[in-house]
Amino acid sequence: MIKLIINKYIDGKKITRYELSKRTGIAFQIIDNYYKNKVVRYDSYVLDKICTALDCDISDLIEYTK
Repeated sequence: MIKLIINKYIDGKKITRYELSKRTGIAFQIIDNYYKNKVVRYDSYVLDKICTALDCDISDLIEYTK
């Protein structure tokens, strides 16, 4: 199972969803859906913008469990 852990990462960095939305230029609602792990199909463009804004790797944002 693949799970987004963006919430843990940005909470640890003390960054709000609103601030991440402003840094990436992505609508707050989209960021909120990724934060709440409500995304069914991951958009590589969105994930790339988030990684760039947070200066992190994709492995910091996604978790895989069996």
